[in-house]
Amino acid sequence: MLHEIVLFWLHKNISRSQFMILSGILVGSTAGFAAVLLKTLVHEIHRLITIKFIFEQQLVFYFIFPMLGIVLTTLVVIVFFKGQDRKGIPAILYEIAQNSSMVSHVKMYSQVVQSAITVGLGGSAGLESPIAVTGSAIGSNFANTYHLDYRDRTLLLASGATAGIAAAFNAPIAGMMFAFEILLTGVVFSDFIPLIVASVCGSLISRIVLNEQTLFLFHSRHAFNYKNIPFYLFLAVACGFYARYFLVITHWVEHRLRSMKVKRLQKALIGGLILSLLCCLFPPLFGEGYQTVKDLVNGKIGAIIGLSFFKYLPYHDWFVLIFLGLICLFKAFATSLTIFSGGNGGNFAPALFAGGILGYFIATAASLLGIPDVPIFNMVIVGMAGVMSGVLYAPLTAIFLIAESSSGYDLFIPLMIVSVTSYLMAKRFSHVSPDLQELTDKGQIFTTEHDRNLLSLIPVADLIDKDTQTVQIDASIEDLISLIRTGSRNMIAVVNKETELEGIITLDSIRPVMFDKDLKESLSIIKLMSLPPALIDEEESMESILRKFDDTGSWVLPVTHDQRLIGFISKSKVLNRYRELMKAYS
Repeated sequence: MLHEIVLFWLHKNISRSQFMILSGILVGSTAGFAAVLLKTLVHEIHRLITIKFIFEQQLVFYFIFPMLGIVLTTLVVIVFFKGQDRKGIPAILYEIAQNSSMVSHVKMYSQVVQSAITVGLGGSAGLESPIAVTGSAIGSNFANTYHLDYRDRTLLLASGATAGIAAAFNAPIAGMMFAFEILLTGVVFSDFIPLIVASVCGSLISRIVLNEQTLFLFHSRHAFNYKNIPFYLFLAVACGFYARYFLVITHWVEHRLRSMKVKRLQKALIGGLILSLLCCLFPPLFGEGYQTVKDLVNGKIGAIIGLSFFKYLPYHDWFVLIFLGLICLFKAFATSLTIFSGGNGGNFAPALFAGGILGYFIATAASLLGIPDVPIFNMVIVGMAGVMSGVLYAPLTAIFLIAESSSGYDLFIPLMIVSVTSYLMAKRFSHVSPDLQELTDKGQIFTTEHDRNLLSLIPVADLIDKDTQTVQIDASIEDLISLIRTGSRNMIAVVNKETELEGIITLDSIRPVMFDKDLKESLSIIKLMSLPPALIDEEESMESILRKFDDTGSWVLPVTHDQRLIGFISKSKVLNRYRELMKAYS
């Protein structure tokens, strides 16, 4: 195609820095349009189903559509995407660490289709994670098209995801913080200009096409008063505990759904049915939930309760709080059911929704208890940042996202207090986000420890030298000497008839007796061999292997599996491979 010919020519005739800035513009703009497309699809789907059902058949509306969204998404994955449904931020981190930042081209559109169906029909999840995955796929495939190396490919992958987040919230700085805190953890970079350019382009595309301004523009917001800091400190602790509750419930639901011995479609039906029941009881759980937060701040409590069965009960301020508290508690169940039973979405919007409800709950409860001058609307805004920070382990992203999407720059102090406190509490409970714990334990994603990240990329199987010399334990010394004469190894493995390793013989141990005829006749293989200082299992991690080399002071160690000899690994080979990775990944 003509544009590819032009870009190939530019790639060869302009500097790397110039081409990367151009790439950032193209990737950021494309990811911005993808975000616009997804948001438009969800809006149109929601509008179509709302016009016909919401006023006439409310029960049918909330019972049918959330379940239908999850079932349809599962069918789409099975039929059109061959059952491949790796999704969410962990999927991006896995591709960066284990697949050289190469993301399947299918993800450039699969996430849009799946999340549009799920959230458009009422799934209780957000669009931001699918947008980020879509953007990362756009950036990765752009880099692959023009044969860029790992470093540039990773930078454009992050640029695409950044642009997607920036477009979703009209928050370019938050998009960049998202890349720094979450995507590029453990990756060393010095050139972030393409990231900045992509973030700005994504935000501009969304603002121009959708004509959206500030997402959470609350005109009744209070000015910051340092005397309200005790309120924010209490809210910070509450956000930290709630974020932990949210993650624990999510992990529990995921484990329960994974352990179910049923087919995927049956699981989608079960999860969708439970979600629909929750939406019938608590309609604010339907969809992303941003409108509910806006209605709270604008004083439209009746609009929130009026669509539920609770509208038939006597109206009272404490009753409203109980209703909102239950919504906050059940949001964790609704979101995890949506995502893990077969739907597609993320935790951004649910965390913001729950944080806003929690902030309103605490502030209103304090007011009803007679505490004067509680900044209710500020607590809603700051609560959103607090829960998001604790759920995503990303305080900077939360601070700037809320500051940009609510024009709340004057609330930086309470935003920092609440977000950082919630984050520190989350880290206290679990050093790594539970969403990433499994991949972290397996060494499949990067952490902040750069050396360990590189070690995790070294496949043990590629380092095993299987061309080894072995001698039977009952062989003669003459057989051993003959093997040494024709071989080129400094270490010989002693095995039994089942090829199980019995010991090792080094040239240093055999050299003194090789030319002493009398001494040779009195020796045997058993007397000459020694036990290896350590054994390496072929499935062992590279970090553990290097620890054994250091502890024993050895340069060569045998590799076994179920006591059978596989080969040998040399420390020098490990270090050479590590140096190669340092050049490619740093």
